[in-house]
Amino acid sequence: MENNLQWQDFEKVEMRIGTIIEVNDFPQARKPAFQLTIDFGTEIGIRKSSAQITKRYRKRELTGKQIVAVVNFPKKQIGNFMSECLVLGSVNEDDIVLLSSDLKVENGLRIG
Repeated sequence: MENNLQWQDFEKVEMRIGTIIEVNDFPQARKPAFQLTIDFGTEIGIRKSSAQITKRYRKRELTGKQIVAVVNFPKKQIGNFMSECLVLGSVNEDDIVLLSSDLKVENGLRIG
C-alpha cells in the first residue's frame, strides 16, 4: 500500500449518511444486484444506486437501513439504470457488508 494520498484529496470525497427508502431487483445487471433509492436529506435529496449485495441482504431488511455512500462521483450508467452515488461496503470477493451508522442520525450528515 502506498501512502501517497494527500489530505486535500480525501476532503474532495463526499461520504454521506443516507436511508434506503426503496429496494428493487435488478435482473438486467451482469452480477446479482439491487437497485436502491436512498434519502440523503434536504441538501442532497434522493439518489439511486446499484449494489451487488444480494448474497448477504434481503430487500425487506434493507428498507430503512442507514448506509454510507459517496455522493459526488459522476453518474454511471449500469445497463438500463443510472447510478447516482456509490454505496460503500467491505468487500470479500462477492460478499459485501454495507458500511452504516450504529446509531440513527440525520440523513445527509458528512463522514469525515
